[in-house]
Amino acid sequence: MSPFTVLMLLSVVAASALFIALALFLNYITGELEKIGGEEKGYGVKASFLSKIRVGVRAIEVETAAIPTQVTKLNATLTSVRDGLIVVDNNLAGVIAAVSKQVVP
Repeated sequence: MSPFTVLMLLSVVAASALFIALALFLNYITGELEKIGGEEKGYGVKASFLSKIRVGVRAIEVETAAIPTQVTKLNATLTSVRDGLIVVDNNLAGVIAAVSKQVVP
């Protein structure tokens, strides 16, 4: 057998293994999601816990939508506070320097 034939066969085996593993894991995930199901609502219909999670995630998304705009405003405010504190720090350093230069009679 030529090396190219061996490589081709290895590639086919690897691709087949990949697709088999994918099918098995998808089947496992589907089984787990069906276990989540939900409680009986009547007439054999189940309320989906996944839909409740989706609604909750959507509510969080709506409630936190204003954060990006508020953060930029907060950053601007905190920058001005920082600048003011730098001035206070410089003034205090000057006061400390002046006090330390005083001679006690």
